[in-house]
Amino acid sequence: MAGFHIDRISEDIKREIISIMRELKDPRISGMLTVVKVEVTNDLSYAKIYISAMEGIETAKASIKGLQSAQGYIRKQLGSRLHLRKSPELKFIADDSIEKGMDLFEKIKEINHEN
Repeated sequence: MAGFHIDRISEDIKREIISIMRELKDPRISGMLTVVKVEVTNDLSYAKIYISAMEGIETAKASIKGLQSAQGYIRKQLGSRLHLRKSPELKFIADDSIEKGMDLFEKIKEINHEN
């Protein structure tokens, strides 16, 4: 039963972080960012947020720096929007899964084009 609660909180955090990222005005944060996955610890004290960018891993890493500087604002917004007793400490991690997915899509498209 506890696993379901953690999964629900993870999805709620993911949804709200996507919304909050749209409001941020830091020039380091790319407009084409995606939250790939959110992992929350069982006691809800820490959350790992995996961020990916369409432009590649370097853009994601640059955007992570902007997100880390806005971490306090993001935590405050999360706490108020989700009505959490304790807002988790956020750790942003750059992920290249969108870039890999686009490469895979291009390869599949090439194979279909050859046939």
